[in-house]
Amino acid sequence: MIGLIGAAAGAAVVVAATSIGTPVNTTDKAAIEKIVRDYILEHPEILPEAMDRLQDRESAKAVAASRKTIETPFKGAWEGNPNGDIVLVQFFDYACGYCRASLPDIDRLLREDPKLKIVYREMPVLGPDSEAAARLSLTVASTNQNYGRFHRALYAAGRPDSAARAKLAAANGVPANPSENPAIEQELAANQQLQGALRITGTPTWIVGDKMLSGAVGYAALKAAIAEERAKKN
Repeated sequence: MIGLIGAAAGAAVVVAATSIGTPVNTTDKAAIEKIVRDYILEHPEILPEAMDRLQDRESAKAVAASRKTIETPFKGAWEGNPNGDIVLVQFFDYACGYCRASLPDIDRLLREDPKLKIVYREMPVLGPDSEAAARLSLTVASTNQNYGRFHRALYAAGRPDSAARAKLAAANGVPANPSENPAIEQELAANQQLQGALRITGTPTWIVGDKMLSGAVGYAALKAAIAEERAKKN
């Protein structure tokens, strides 16, 4: 955060110097400090704006560095066009109400955009039920069954407690408490590493191209991000 503030202040020097239309001696520390102070007092809104922009740039760098890992799904944990020109990634938790509320947005995007691929990344951060649901979901994904159907059924069940998991596991022919699977544990560990690298603080978190969106941002924001990324490619 300190680095971001420093960078924002540095940017303010350039903006301020440009706005006053006079040459600035960049070796005169006192003069620079006065310009920065006066400009920030006059335009305090630039600091949060500059910090948001810098944060977006840092996020974009982190996403770009791990793009292949982020966009490569765990076996069947994806929907849409397998060769889609745009990949929308969702980090989610089955106990997250905002993730559940975002499901209609995903459904609408899938209906309207035949070139879209959705990749689901488990991020069980809301307790033991979340972790158990994530392992059960990845077990279904590993069997190449209809992952999307199971994914929606688990959300529809409400809280992913043991009773809900047992009912859905029986319906899908998988154990309610699957034994430890190294591939699944590796996937969860990899997602946890991505969470740290990308500084993800909650669910749902979305990634499209180099852009990261946090929270239940809604259909319009997701569609706009997809359109923006598609425009970059065309």
